[in-house]
Amino acid sequence: MSKLFIYYSLTGSGEVVANKMKEKGYELRKVTEKKKMPKKFFFMILSGGFRAGVGAKGKLVDYNNDVSGYDEIVIGSPIWNGKLTPAINSVLEQTDLKGKKLSFVFYSGSGEGKGAEKKIKKLFPEASIMFLKEPKKYEKELEKLENLQ
Repeated sequence: MSKLFIYYSLTGSGEVVANKMKEKGYELRKVTEKKKMPKKFFFMILSGGFRAGVGAKGKLVDYNNDVSGYDEIVIGSPIWNGKLTPAINSVLEQTDLKGKKLSFVFYSGSGEGKGAEKKIKKLFPEASIMFLKEPKKYEKELEKLENLQ
């Protein structure tokens, strides 16, 4: 079974999760946005949180949306303002995920994201959803990935 982890990372939590997913046998596909985020953390939070809150989609750099060769796909995203990042909103819009075993791994400071969870349950009712609280800071959170369905 071919497995793919599509993820977005701004501050490094996604990279930590991606390394663990690679150990579990997943191919990695990192998503980047054309729009650069502010360097200062405070402004980064304001800008990203606002864009996520309104459901914005990001323009992606060289995103390969062909997932036809994969049976299982896991999508990883930070949670901003309780919602999905603009980059992952674009991935969901541009990628045909029908017929795939689908899971989502979200990483956030609080370890939750009600808006993101609600959106995913509506779009993909069969998908499993997992939340990790600051996996870059709390390495033990990565152990939850062993229970990924």
